Amino acid sequence: MRIKVEKRFYITKWQEVCIILASIVLAFSSGALVFHFLGVDPLEAYKMMIDGSLGDFYGVSETVAKTIPLIMCSLAVALSFTMVVWNIGAEGQFVLGALACTAFVRYLYVDNFVVMLACMGISALLAGGLWGAFAGFLKARWNVNEIITTLMMNYVAILLLQYFVYGSWRDPTSLGFPMTPLFPKSARLHQFFSTRVHSGIFFAVIIALILWIVVRKGVWGYEIRVSGQNPKAADYAGIRSTRNVILVMFLSGAIAGLAGMAEMAGLHRRLQPGFAVGYGYTAIIIAWLARLHPLAIIFVSFLFGALFVGGENLQIAMRLPLSSVQILQGLILFFLLGGEFFRNYRVSFISRKR
Repeated sequence: MRIKVEKRFYITKWQEVCIILASIVLAFSSGALVFHFLGVDPLEAYKMMIDGSLGDFYGVSETVAKTIPLIMCSLAVALSFTMVVWNIGAEGQFVLGALACTAFVRYLYVDNFVVMLACMGISALLAGGLWGAFAGFLKARWNVNEIITTLMMNYVAILLLQYFVYGSWRDPTSLGFPMTPLFPKSARLHQFFSTRVHSGIFFAVIIALILWIVVRKGVWGYEIRVSGQNPKAADYAGIRSTRNVILVMFLSGAIAGLAGMAEMAGLHRRLQPGFAVGYGYTAIIIAWLARLHPLAIIFVSFLFGALFVGGENLQIAMRLPLSSVQILQGLILFFLLGGEFFRNYRVSFISRKR
């Protein structure tokens, strides 16, 4: 018997859904083995994760609070992935947006709610956008690998964050802890029902709707898809691929930067190290799992928000390390990428007699 691998030229929606579901089932089955080796009953661990994230009003509200930055960072990377430009730097762009809005609060504070939040949002958009556009320019001008540049720029952004919070921006009343002073009330987003869910959720939903209309239905969305799939054909058709690469990276970074501003003004309300807990990296998994569809990203982000909150519950109740949940996220990405192979290729077994 031999194995024959053939390129698929067409796949049905049902086959695509089955491949995604099989990838998720295999990921959680492998995660169950990890829990077993850690000395924990897998069923009990998964039940505790569900109860902690979706079992009551508090758990659901915490899940939604985690979902907001996940949606925005996932939309950011999905936009660039649509053009086959691999922006792995949403984490750094997220941090740059938080740095920019904090700098505005510190040096250009205006005691007006509307003006202050608008200026904070614009500063975060520009900071994240320019951070992404720099990598886009290197890609468009000299074909520098954007995976390497965006990934390395993440570390630069995180080190900038540490430089300021451990240095000149540190709150003198924080007893030596690395954090800035609390934002004034006019620099904070509103929180609902005495929970940590804030009005940044409207940013996420509005951006998802705009991208769905522009990228999935609009002419420019068609142009960037063509540019990503066949740049030479796009240039021949008069589509300026070089300009689109820079523009897409700018918009991608701007969305991630706005996510950083929403996280600062809506949730933490002060800059401190560790506020970015890998949202930019988790966004890559979410974008692939949602097949880069802006509306599907909302629902997948909610599921990963539940995974984050459930993992924190495991840390407290079962004294498991956070890395156990991160392993589960990595398994989901691993099997999802494995499913991509079966999505693009058909595997058949042929007997030697035949």
